[in-house]
Amino acid sequence: MNRNTTISTTSVGTRDGFEWWSQMVDDVVMPTAIASPCTDRFRGTATTIRLTDTEVSNFAFSPMTARRDTAHIRRADPEQYFLFLTYGSPIGIEQRRNNTLLTAGDMALFTTSHPLRCEFRDDGQRSRVSLLRLPRATLPLSQDRADRLLGTPLPARTGSGALLASYLTGLRSEAGRCDPEELHRLGAVALALSTTFLATLTGRPVPAVHETRHQVLLARIHAFLKANLADPGLSPAAVAAHHHISVRLLHLLFRDEPETVSATIRRLRLERSRADLTSPDLGHRRIGEIAEQWGFRHQADYSRAFRRLYGMPPSDYRRQVLRQQATTPPCKQTLPSQQR
Repeated sequence: MNRNTTISTTSVGTRDGFEWWSQMVDDVVMPTAIASPCTDRFRGTATTIRLTDTEVSNFAFSPMTARRDTAHIRRADPEQYFLFLTYGSPIGIEQRRNNTLLTAGDMALFTTSHPLRCEFRDDGQRSRVSLLRLPRATLPLSQDRADRLLGTPLPARTGSGALLASYLTGLRSEAGRCDPEELHRLGAVALALSTTFLATLTGRPVPAVHETRHQVLLARIHAFLKANLADPGLSPAAVAAHHHISVRLLHLLFRDEPETVSATIRRLRLERSRADLTSPDLGHRRIGEIAEQWGFRHQADYSRAFRRLYGMPPSDYRRQVLRQQATTPPCKQTLPSQQR
């Protein structure tokens, strides 16, 4: 996989440049509505540096405004934070009732999960920004505290902010000369610096580097489990191999979790199967087919596990819920109580 990709409006005709840019922003960052006073001559370039668990994207483009509203969020919310560093023209940003104007060298934080408005002003040069993507699941800070920083100017000229800004600037110019192993390490450093920076601003203790790495790795593993539940070969050994760690380390990572790795896989599979059992659109599917789809090789094992979690066999559960759905208005439907 190419870890350093540059794309530009020069790849399309002049008249199509703005439309192409709009689609690119939707795909690379998040769905937004953008407008520009120069749609017939819009120019933009984007370079994406793919790192472990994150990426840095560098943009240079003509004046425009970008708006993300609740309809965009309902359409798609990747649940990401973005730290961005301004290099060129001033940028106005508004989120969570915070409104600020950023000039060259300033840094700010925004999220895909709240409405956002940005104005990239025209002062005779293109806007230039670097965006560092921070998946919410891998950021070891509370969402509430991180959200307090949204749309506010962050100190990028002193302390850890200056170090992070310098690091992003260095990545911008030097990443093309790095091999994949170097980029792997650089990604870990970017996440550690960002965590330190944001934790300091929120007044929280800064997690130790090894703690941050473990939290990021654990978040990656949980995401991997949810994405691969249908694979009957999903097991602690397979999970460890995919993440290039030992099975022993995997079990250590789950030592403070509510469940073991195997129990987590089983519970998530049962939850997915339960959702299918209670879907009117899947009423024609046999219970054995649903169990097999979610990685259960033997229906008897599936039935026992389902009964332990939900207090009744899957056939009874399905019959009870579908009967209730047929006789109760949707707003008043409740599922049978769950037993753990």
